[in-house]
This record gives sequence, C-alpha cells and structure tokens, in this order.
Amino acid sequence: MVLSVLYEDEHYVAIDKPVGILVHRTEISGDTVFLLQQLRRQIGQRVYPVHRLDRGTSGVMVWAKSREAVGPLAALFKRREVEKVYWAIVRGWMPDEGVIDYPIPAGLAPQLQPLPAQTAYRTWSRSETPWAIGNRYATARFSFLHVQPRTGRRHQIRRHLAHLRHPIIGDRRYGDNKHNKFFKEQLGIERLLLHAERLRFRHPLSGVEVHLVAPPDDAFLRALELLHLWPKQETLGREGAQPSPSQYHL
Repeated sequence: MVLSVLYEDEHYVAIDKPVGILVHRTEISGDTVFLLQQLRRQIGQRVYPVHRLDRGTSGVMVWAKSREAVGPLAALFKRREVEKVYWAIVRGWMPDEGVIDYPIPAGLAPQLQPLPAQTAYRTWSRSETPWAIGNRYATARFSFLHVQPRTGRRHQIRRHLAHLRHPIIGDRRYGDNKHNKFFKEQLGIERLLLHAERLRFRHPLSGVEVHLVAPPDDAFLRALELLHLWPKQETLGREGAQPSPSQYHL
C-alpha cells in the first residue's frame, strides 16, 4: 500500500487516509497494518499523529515529523483555528442547516461526564429512492451533508448525527443495521460514508496558509451517484468545497 501524500515540508506531512485502516497499533485489535508504520516506511523517518481519524473515516490527516512539531499544530486544533470540512451521507432528510449542540462523554463509557460538543452542518442535497429498506416504508430517504465540527470529541460527528436520528450510512456502532446491510448486500458499499474532505490552517511555524483537500474514494462517489445526491451548483453556498461529478471524473 502506497499512501497518497497531499503535503510535505520539513515539519509536517499530510496524507489521504484510506478507509478501513487504524492509525496505530492497539492491544484490542488484531490488525497487522497501521498508518503509523506504513507512513514511517514510506517517507523514511519517524512521524507523530497530530489528530485522529476513525478506522472507517477516510480523508485528510496531518502528521508531525518530530515531537517538537506536534504541539504548535495541536494547539491550533485545540483553539479551533483549523477549518475542518467533512462529507457525510445520512439516513433521512436533514434540515437545510444547523448546529448540533449536544454533550458527549469523554470516552466510550456512557457513565463518564459529558463534554460540550458542537457540530455545524449544511445539507447540500436530498434524495428519495424506491427501496423498501427494512419493510417499514416503501421508499428510502437520504441527505448529503457538509459538516464542520467545532469541537473535537471522539466519534463526535457520528454520535451527533445518530442523536438526531439521522445516522451516517455504514456506521456499525451508532448507525442503522438494516440500512448498512442493504448497502453492503444490494449496492456493494460497506464503508462508513464519512470523509474528511479538507483542512485549512495557518502553518504554526512558517505562517503560510495551508489548504489540504482529499478527493473521496470510489465507494463514496458511487454512493453519491446511486443515491442521486450530487447537489445542484446553486445550492452549494459559499464554502470552498463544491462537489460535482465532473470534478471527480465519474
């Protein structure tokens, strides 16, 4: 596996994280391939993650090339000075836009004290398909979202959207098992449909503005096409990301 490098300088390297791979080795996982080791081998030096993406989430991820470089960029994330944009495909029709303000436990255990968490979203498009998923309704509805987390809690986007009863398609922990099974067996799509599409920040050491963009993979693009979710240009608003079929060569 060769990782796609989006940006590199003497202090940092950014990659397009593939779906389905863990950032580093853990005691509870039997995986044998990890991003940390793969990136070290590929660029020939030690690297240190500045932030995290879940196993099932793809997209932009930044690493430091030294322990000393971690702190300055991590501080930007902590101060919310990094613009983060995710794409998500969810069950049901979401409102046009909003902010989800719902505390999230510090860890996975529900008894832990919840921490403040906010996620802003804009609905780019909606669709309705003639699929009787779960046999409750004759059709199935979906929304394609532009998501900007304002805080960085674990599983924040996934938990917030599930809290609204609009879980992300392919989310095994917080999602809808019937929808996940349908997408896997009928459409051949079994990934979590959450993608870290871009990061923008001012380089903490050089002062240069860094704008990183990762294109979604084939499975995500196929889901957009099958669900007829490519948004009309006039609905995209003023965000930098403006997805279209021609942009990604469908």
